[in-house]
Amino acid sequence: MDPALVVIIVVVTALIFDFTNGFHDTANAMATSIATGALKPRTAVALSAVLNLVGAFLSVEVAKTISGGIVDDAQITPAIIFGGLVGAIMWNLVTWYAGLPSSSSHALFGGLIGAAWVASGVDAIHFAKVVDKVLVPAVVAPLVAGVVAALATIIVYRLKKAADPRVSHTGFKVGQVASASLVSLAHGTNDAQKTMGIITLALITSGSLAPGSGPPTWVIVSAGLAIALGTYLGGWRITHTLGRGLTTIEPAQGFAAQTSTATAILASSHLGFALSTTHVASGGIMGSGLGRDRHGVKWGTMGKMAAGWLLTLPAAGIVGAIAGKWASTGTGGIIGVAVIGGAVSLGIWILSRREPVKPEHIVDEVAAQAELHKVAA
Repeated sequence: MDPALVVIIVVVTALIFDFTNGFHDTANAMATSIATGALKPRTAVALSAVLNLVGAFLSVEVAKTISGGIVDDAQITPAIIFGGLVGAIMWNLVTWYAGLPSSSSHALFGGLIGAAWVASGVDAIHFAKVVDKVLVPAVVAPLVAGVVAALATIIVYRLKKAADPRVSHTGFKVGQVASASLVSLAHGTNDAQKTMGIITLALITSGSLAPGSGPPTWVIVSAGLAIALGTYLGGWRITHTLGRGLTTIEPAQGFAAQTSTATAILASSHLGFALSTTHVASGGIMGSGLGRDRHGVKWGTMGKMAAGWLLTLPAAGIVGAIAGKWASTGTGGIIGVAVIGGAVSLGIWILSRREPVKPEHIVDEVAAQAELHKVAA
């Protein structure tokens, strides 16, 4: 197959991944605001989409980590990258269908590492960089966000006792809009860059860019638009899990969770850490739940999420390894991987239509929760 055509296929596949990243991770920014009624679902995803697009232009440090730090660009080819992307997309769709807020970032890393390892050997992986830039932030960032959110929630609820309930309730809803916007901006800054990095890596391995190059402007724009479009379509299944399945969220609590999440993501983006925004958002929500009521976290849901987190890297890695090895054999392999990947994606979408989760379902649950609060008051 013409090398230029392979690069085009990789670019298109990377943008498809970016699109799935957008609707898979919509909940990271907007789940708490939707759950408390601070924003209506459609308004929330539209606002998040715009800010994800803006955030994509704020930094390229994470993109440089992906394109020049995780794997050896001299030992892999665009076809191998294509296989890794297919592994990431498959895992994103499986976890989206299950409503599990797993990490799109770790799916991408797992797919890329698995494909490069099997197709090019263990020397193609920079394991020190993987530990430093991926694994350590994966553990530390959610813990930091959770602790900060728990402390912030405790402080906020103590201050709230001295305020008029109606005024504080309205004020924290307004604060949630601001903090959710900041999370969306941070998400675009971190997650859109991962696709930029993958496309840049493909351009470097094909000889179109010099090693060490940053993402060209057209890559930044296309990645920003893809993640924004995916965000606008909304991942309602995962929004339901984060907004209602992990803990019951009140406006003050949601404000604390989102503020801690945004702070952790923006700081990590500045340092070039390719962390999981899903893990950070989940940590913030869980921390705020513990800060308000230590019995308020639904540990069964948290256990399912944790299992999904632990499985993401190896599961995407296995699929990426198979797809990358097959794609590296030539034209037939690339076509085979594309056909099977497309068929599996279509199958998951058809299954999801049988029991759809729509924004109207979430609105109804928010209204029911509001009625419960009125009765309790």
